[in-house]
Amino acid sequence: MSSILDLEIFVRTADSGSISAAARALELTPAAASIALKRLETRLGIRLLARSTRSMRLTEEGRRYLESVRLALAALAEGEQALKQQTQGLSGVLQLAAPSDFGRNVLLPWLDDFKREHPHIQFQLLLNDRHADLFRETVDVALRFGVPSDSTLVALPILPQHRRVACASPEYLARCGVPLTPAELSEHSALLYLRDGRPYNQWRFSRGEEVMEVQVHGDYLSDDGEVARRWALAGHGIAYKAWLDVAADVQAGRLVALFDDWQGESVPFNLLCPHRVQVSERVKMLQAFLQERCEALRR
Repeated sequence: MSSILDLEIFVRTADSGSISAAARALELTPAAASIALKRLETRLGIRLLARSTRSMRLTEEGRRYLESVRLALAALAEGEQALKQQTQGLSGVLQLAAPSDFGRNVLLPWLDDFKREHPHIQFQLLLNDRHADLFRETVDVALRFGVPSDSTLVALPILPQHRRVACASPEYLARCGVPLTPAELSEHSALLYLRDGRPYNQWRFSRGEEVMEVQVHGDYLSDDGEVARRWALAGHGIAYKAWLDVAADVQAGRLVALFDDWQGESVPFNLLCPHRVQVSERVKMLQAFLQERCEALRR
């Protein structure tokens, strides 16, 4: 039976592509990490990593074995947490990725409340509009808008019925006029952001069976969704944002939601995990907590 440390070294090396980086992460010397990998390969009788003087990559056998090791280590960690929680309540590290706008302006105060309920929880938070790779990055779960593009991920629903909304500040609408239908958006300044590396300038709306897709344009483009919302608050144009991102602004009158008879694009909100075994008690409690908070903001 391989030691847990040998398995952890293998996973860290595979993820980083470097024995030295794996050794640093586990507070070992590179020599000790290299010996552990050789010991693991000798016990298995296979080559897990193909090494050269300049690079390192997983062999096909190593790739298959890696997923089994991830599951085994996750199950061991969850078992340890279950024992701890019997005596001290919910505890442990929760590594969470979230979209920048929702993360900074909605999620942060909610996590403060969650921690007050569960003081032994430790958060590691990654805020970025780029989707985190849950199989390679040090992230347990990720909050994401939209239908998951990877069908192998486990999607835990937070707000299944959720949509984008077109919105602008009262000042902008007073200055430039209120568009009465989505088609009129082409005559207005759209506040754009990048999605999957491309400007998101095709805005989709529906009314019953009728569907309308409008190509918009504007002078403002950012790679950060929060910036688009801030530009809207500053009166620079019309933003097309997830309702959860702008709910507080609309309710406070800082932004006005447009087109009461048209619905924006459907963007279900999910908590994603790479494997079912990683749906720990911490994750389940966070899912229930976020469901309650998001339902309270439902439009």
